[in-house]
Amino acid sequence: MSPAGSTTGSGSAAAKNKYSVLLPTYNERENLPLITWLLVKTFTENDIDFEIIVIDDNSPDGTLEVAKQLQKLYGADRIVLRPRAGKLGLGTAYVHGIKNATGNFIIIMDADMSHHPKFIPEFIQKQQQGDYDIITGSRYINGGGVHGWDLRRKLTSRVANYIADILLRPGVSDLTGSFRLYKKHVLTNIIEATVSKGYVFQMEMMIRARQFGYSVEEVPITFVDRVFGESKLGADEVVGYLKGLMTLFVSV
Repeated sequence: MSPAGSTTGSGSAAAKNKYSVLLPTYNERENLPLITWLLVKTFTENDIDFEIIVIDDNSPDGTLEVAKQLQKLYGADRIVLRPRAGKLGLGTAYVHGIKNATGNFIIIMDADMSHHPKFIPEFIQKQQQGDYDIITGSRYINGGGVHGWDLRRKLTSRVANYIADILLRPGVSDLTGSFRLYKKHVLTNIIEATVSKGYVFQMEMMIRARQFGYSVEEVPITFVDRVFGESKLGADEVVGYLKGLMTLFVSV
C-alpha cells in the first residue's frame, strides 16, 4: 500500500518520537528477561526513546514476579507493568497497553523470542521514509524467512496466508504476522473496529487498515520458533482461524 500523505523528513522530528512496546505475556518467565534485554540493548544502542509495557494475564508460572525484577533493574520509566486478573484476549491486552502508553508509536511483538528486536531500527527507518501509518514484518518477502518450524507448520502458515490473500486481498504478504509498528492513533482506530478473537485478530487488523486507507509497508524479518515453552497454536486455533476468515470474507 502506498502512503496517503507526504513524507516526513527531519532528524529533529524523528528524535522526538517515543516507541512503546506492548508485550502481552502468559507463562513467559524464561523468555521475558531475554527479550527485555535485547529490546533495551537495541533501543539504547540506536539512541531511541522507548518504554516496554508488560501486560501479564496472571501467569501461573510467575512471569509477573520476573517482570518486577526487570523493572527494578531497568527502571520504572522503561519497564511499565500493567497486569490483569486473567486471560482476557489479545485485543483487550493491546487496548490496555495503549491506554498506558506514553509513546506516539506502538510496537507489537511476541514475548517468546520469535521476533528479534534487531529488526526494529529497520521498521523505524522504513516508517520515516514515507511517513507510513503501519510497518509490518514479513516472513514471505525477499530477505524474510522462518527458522525452527517443521514442514507441517510451514505449510500451515503458507496455506493460511494464501487463502486469506485470495479471499480478502489484504495487500500484504504476511497477513498472519504479529510483529508491527503503528502510529498510536492508527492502532487505536483499528482496534476499535476489530471484532475477531484469537489468531484472526492480527489478520483483521490488516484488513481494517486497508479498509480505512492507512498506508502500510513491509520489512523482511526472520521468524524463529519460541526459545522456551510450548506453542499456543493447536487444532482449535486452526479451526477458529478458518471460521474467522470466512466471517471476514462475507462482512468486510
